Amino acid sequence: MASRPTTIRSIPIITPAEGVTEEMIRELVVTFYDRVLRDPELGPIFHGALSGRWSEHLAIMVDFWSSIVLRTARYSGKPQAAHAAMDLTPELFTRWLDLFGETAREILEPDVAEFFVSRAQRIAESLQIGLGIGPKALRLP
Repeated sequence: MASRPTTIRSIPIITPAEGVTEEMIRELVVTFYDRVLRDPELGPIFHGALSGRWSEHLAIMVDFWSSIVLRTARYSGKPQAAHAAMDLTPELFTRWLDLFGETAREILEPDVAEFFVSRAQRIAESLQIGLGIGPKALRLP
């Protein structure tokens, strides 16, 4: 039986992520959205949607990720509704995921980064399905 590499640990989906702290979540969120704002593709969309509300948005995103990763249940928003009015495309989701992955892998330990990236991919897929865009969206007559 082959053994798993000792440098990578699995973080179960149903329990809080071991070793992840609120400070890590906050650093990831703040660093990532700073990069989003400066991104030529994503920046204009986020500036338009959240102008004057960045502090509020960052706090919501920290609560969102804390709820996902640490099971704090602090987030009670409606992501589908929040994104419905935005003119999003699968390509923009790909850009968002690429930037998120780069940021997570740069500032977090590898196993923790992959945990966040895996969840972000699932969230992006779910959002796209709910918004009716992307390869898994239902195309009803």
